[in-house]
Amino acid sequence: MTRELKFESPSLARRIRGMLGVDFYRLFHTPLFYIFLAIAAIIPAMVSAMTMMPDPSGNAMEPLYSNVWQIIAASESLYVIHTIADYANMNMVFIFGGIMVSVFIGHDYKSGYVKQLFTTHAKKQDYMISKSLVCAFAMACMCVSYFIGGTVGGLLVGYDTAVHVGSLVLAILGKMVMSLGWASLYTFLNVIFRRYFGISIASSFFFGTGILIIGAAAIVESLSLPTAFLNLFLYGASVNASLSANVGTLAVCILVSLAWSVIYNLLGTRILDRCDVY
Repeated sequence: MTRELKFESPSLARRIRGMLGVDFYRLFHTPLFYIFLAIAAIIPAMVSAMTMMPDPSGNAMEPLYSNVWQIIAASESLYVIHTIADYANMNMVFIFGGIMVSVFIGHDYKSGYVKQLFTTHAKKQDYMISKSLVCAFAMACMCVSYFIGGTVGGLLVGYDTAVHVGSLVLAILGKMVMSLGWASLYTFLNVIFRRYFGISIASSFFFGTGILIIGAAAIVESLSLPTAFLNLFLYGASVNASLSANVGTLAVCILVSLAWSVIYNLLGTRILDRCDVY
């Protein structure tokens, strides 16, 4: 009497845990992660401490900011950027964070890791989910690094420290939560441009700047229409996490980030299932 052996496919949670273990090991053992953490701290410190702009009369130069926390988030939700001070805040993490994601994922294809992975691990959705989560963690860490660097730079210059602490905390949490949506977007872009490393970096930089949403906001504002619906878009929700943030702001960031992570992971999985991934 023979006994039939049955092999059950590992559950999704078990497969994801296995891939996350590998991806986190690779993240923590590559200098790339620590280099971008340093960049995330140095850039805001330099911007807050060294950047000057003309005063309203145009006869003198004055600091870009007057408050320590303006390097972390804008004073209010602004979809149309009027000055560089409105733009130069923690949202910059989503620009050079995108470059980090492109390099991290690009190495998978250049090293042959993807070919080996998909030979033994056929679930493309697992790859998308694992990369999105690991890169979201890396970008959230960059947000913390950015906060430290920006705060130290502002304090050294002697900026005012007055702030509504609750709104500041909610703004930071909102931007950290947005890391998941951004990481999913960048993972999706790198799947599309997997054979063109330079284009993947350029596309991540382009979308990270939020040019599309800023342009859309300028058109909407010129038509005297409300801009609240722009929160449905990734960058719009990031801008909404300002120094006037409240619990509703954080809820919007969570919902938008989760929605975009689901959308981009589904689209990325579909592309990997239908195309040659090597």
